[in-house]
Amino acid sequence: MSGSVTGEVRQKVSQLEPLHSPQIVVTGAAGIVGGRVANALATSLAGARVVGIDRFGGSSSLAEFHLADLATDDPAALLAGADTVVHCSFNVRADAVTPEDGRLDLAIIRRVLDAATAVGVKHFVVLSSAMVYGAWPDNPMPITEDAPVRPNREFAFAAHMAMVEQVANDWAAGDAERMLTIVRPAVVVSEQRRGGLSDLLASAAVIRSESGEAPGQYLHVDDLASAVTLAVAHHVTGPINVAPDAWITPDLLAALAGPKPRLHLPDPAARLLSVVRFKLGFTRTPPGIMPYITHPWVIANDRMRALGWEPSHSNEEAYVAGHDAGPLGNLNAKRRQMLALGATALVALGAAIGIGILVRRARLPR
Repeated sequence: MSGSVTGEVRQKVSQLEPLHSPQIVVTGAAGIVGGRVANALATSLAGARVVGIDRFGGSSSLAEFHLADLATDDPAALLAGADTVVHCSFNVRADAVTPEDGRLDLAIIRRVLDAATAVGVKHFVVLSSAMVYGAWPDNPMPITEDAPVRPNREFAFAAHMAMVEQVANDWAAGDAERMLTIVRPAVVVSEQRRGGLSDLLASAAVIRSESGEAPGQYLHVDDLASAVTLAVAHHVTGPINVAPDAWITPDLLAALAGPKPRLHLPDPAARLLSVVRFKLGFTRTPPGIMPYITHPWVIANDRMRALGWEPSHSNEEAYVAGHDAGPLGNLNAKRRQMLALGATALVALGAAIGIGILVRRARLPR
């Protein structure tokens, strides 16, 4: 996270009543998201002891880090003394939610929650996804935290995150003193690791249903980390959305993606073609993601904003930062965004001129 963003978060956190030498445990702390969250907590919360846990250790820069597998090692020993646990450890991937990985994820979070109960952890923070709201024609724009959880079950990742939330909610319901924060981010992107959910959405978008086109929201991982830090410091309870202001319109999404073939089909044909592409191995994009490129599922950030959170990247900047920039990789996200849009406009202009020339030639007497 950039120094300026860290400084802003630290200033907002310093206005709060300080915790008594808080200890915060972050699971999945060697990953891109978990690592940024752990480092943001350590940098912004003065006096806090931040402990990272992961079965991989190569990416963590925390002073205190434990190499451990939460599926087999004793979580209680790792959580001893903790006030807060931030759970960022997941085995499922958006493009491959196998039943085995899903069961393992649920088993791990249950083990961590049981350990939290045993050692007296009162605040549990779990990363989820805005996808749990589902992509439906009747969704409001934007969706607030009081909306029901109703994921499109055919997309296994969204359904899985809803199950993770349910396990965490069951834990919180067991004791009135327990605090549960469910963080629901938009599509999270980073320069360090391309791919993931953003790539799936981009791949699926080559087939468009005539039933509609969904707007997009993209969240830079640094902004997610600063949001989690404020949620921990403020002891937020319940779900909280994290996304930049507003969203990217379908037309602007297409412009940012650049010139690509897009096939617009009636909904049944679009779904069938998505299934065929996936079954034949032409794409790794599960066909169940189709509703999420067809119907809106953009989220409101009012609750996060009320904590003093301000995103450092717009939706457009985050989108560009999280997608392959090619020769533009040395430019910042805003500059790349401007060039990408400019290049798309030039291509469109060139195509229009070319068509005009062909039409003129066709009309000339022979």
